[in-house]
Amino acid sequence: MGELSHMIEQRLNDAYESLRTAHADGDLSLVDARQAEIEDLYRIAAVHGIEPSRCERPGAADRVAGPGR
Repeated sequence: MGELSHMIEQRLNDAYESLRTAHADGDLSLVDARQAEIEDLYRIAAVHGIEPSRCERPGAADRVAGPGR
């Protein structure tokens, strides 16, 4: 796995973990920020022909309705 691919997967894993915590805490601003970060990381991966393999996909944990949604 290349360095860029590894970095993207690590950042995606970190972003998903933070997203789950933000949902649990009811922090809607952080939820929005993490969703945008995840989308950006997938866009960057696609531009570089990288298919993140070990990470959750958009539409799973990042779209679960949080408190107040």
